[in-house]
Amino acid sequence: MTFVSLTRLRIRSIRYLPLFAIHAQKTLRQVKKAPGFQKGSLLPDRNWTFWTMTAWDDPESMRRYMTTAAHKRAMPHLMHWCDESSVAHWEQEESSLPSWEEADRRMRETGRVSKVNHPSPEHASLNYRKPRTSGGGAI
Repeated sequence: MTFVSLTRLRIRSIRYLPLFAIHAQKTLRQVKKAPGFQKGSLLPDRNWTFWTMTAWDDPESMRRYMTTAAHKRAMPHLMHWCDESSVAHWEQEESSLPSWEEADRRMRETGRVSKVNHPSPEHASLNYRKPRTSGGGAI
């Protein structure tokens, strides 16, 4: 079994992009070394929206990564920087990551919103624009 974690973040202002980019680079370095990490993918979308999809040995591995080091330091900032934030998790038999179209479907059907201080009108309903599914890359 593979545990998949999917996140979608939309940065609410261009002024937060430089700090977001710095923290994102640090968390990318961290995840590549994280015990239990199998593979991942990033998708920069329109309007300063960023998707991540990661595959893990188990939920505990993902939680250990999420609650330590660079990722833990970045998390509190996201509440201020983002106006939309959501996550979805699932387990699957196959070890390959699904398509971004499948990830979008899962986010809309089973995703949950994360707390943000300045939510957009669409935040609570997960009523976001269909993502651009090209231009992503492996972690």
